[in-house]
Amino acid sequence: MRRYLKLFWIQLRASATISLQYRFDFLVQGLMSVFWVALALVPLTIVFSEQRQSIAGWSMPEAMVVLGWFTLLKALLEGAINPSLLAVVDHIRKGTLDFVLLKPADSQFLVSTARFEPWRIADIAAALLIFGYAFWQLGRAPEVGDLVFAGLMLVAAGMVIYSLWILVVSVAFYVVRIDNLTYLITSVFDAARWPISVFSGGLRLVFTFVIPLAVMTTFPAMALLGTLDLATAGVSLVAAIIFSVLARGTWKLALARYTSASS
Repeated sequence: MRRYLKLFWIQLRASATISLQYRFDFLVQGLMSVFWVALALVPLTIVFSEQRQSIAGWSMPEAMVVLGWFTLLKALLEGAINPSLLAVVDHIRKGTLDFVLLKPADSQFLVSTARFEPWRIADIAAALLIFGYAFWQLGRAPEVGDLVFAGLMLVAAGMVIYSLWILVVSVAFYVVRIDNLTYLITSVFDAARWPISVFSGGLRLVFTFVIPLAVMTTFPAMALLGTLDLATAGVSLVAAIIFSVLARGTWKLALARYTSASS
């Protein structure tokens, strides 16, 4: 474990060093990130206009907590998961994944931590501001127990979103080009900015059990608000573990199909 923590730190430090070589770009990217977060608030403001007090049982401050989790998960996705895993597709296409597989460390760990976008820390700061404003509107602060509960749900959400991307990237071992699939998953993830109760029928089933957006944003928001029951939290954690095991198994099977440049 200590060895992998050291490797993680080395990869993170290398990404930060590369990013800080171009400080102006780092600043511009951070400002653009804040701009997009501010733009994401516009649909929420429009929906709750005209004196509308709640939608699907969620008030505007409560819906903002969901948006805060969406912003936080988006920072994780675009700052840590996407940059590393999408580079794997090029390695597979060019047959250069050999350079990763020959290293004396787990291949999934190495490809998952190859590159980070440190300027995405602006998204994290924006998410914290959204949380702060939402609870100010609610007139209270989250309790310590709710914070711990929400932390557990954040772990589950991170496991699910990471596992989904491992599954998507594993498809590249079979079809090479997965651009449309990544765009589709990214577009679907945008729906996670809304509470799951906004959706009905088949969409709610899909976003709860197939592509569990509820586990990513709605359930963590409910945990932070103190409204998530233990049964739902337990199911979410089990689902996160199942997704992780499935992703690991799929990665191993897909890796067995890899043909290197020297083959």
